[in-house]
Amino acid sequence: MSEKKIIRKEMQESLAQLTKPYYEHYSTKIATTLYMDEDWLNAKVIGITISKEPEVDTYQIIRKAWEVGKEVVVPKCNPKDKTLTFRKITEFSQLESVFYGLLEPIIEQTMEVYPEDIDLLFVPGLAYTSEGYRLGFGGGYYDRYLTSYYGKTLSLAFHFQVIPQFPIEKHDIPVSKIITNDEVIKIK
Repeated sequence: MSEKKIIRKEMQESLAQLTKPYYEHYSTKIATTLYMDEDWLNAKVIGITISKEPEVDTYQIIRKAWEVGKEVVVPKCNPKDKTLTFRKITEFSQLESVFYGLLEPIIEQTMEVYPEDIDLLFVPGLAYTSEGYRLGFGGGYYDRYLTSYYGKTLSLAFHFQVIPQFPIEKHDIPVSKIITNDEVIKIK
């Protein structure tokens, strides 16, 4: 098994052990820190995933974004060529369950928003280094998307998801900031 696969498996096991009270507590701490962050405050359009436990809860963040007048765009995967597009949602009922139980925007009810129109992109992952590199879930969707995205990037993670190192490849693009329940790691 490759080193990346081993780290992915170990991190999934660590995440699975996170109890609901800690999951809620950490997710709320991360969101509270985010709401004071300048990138969040300045962003008019945010690109964010619909979380699936045990990922940091993004539902509360999306609700907050709508509350403060931000536009919310969420990813739609195209499994044929492993690419992502982002589509604007104004309510959770515009989502449908697709493969792996992931929620994605319903094409007929949403409009595509292009990379240059997204101010702040939340990039998901399983593990991160303090240099901003991320170990994704293995599909490469975000790696491909980030090659044509030039706005601000940010990842939300529980403190134990930031690890000393893992193999970095040439195509890996670091995020510019990681917010955990313990700290804000600014990169670059």
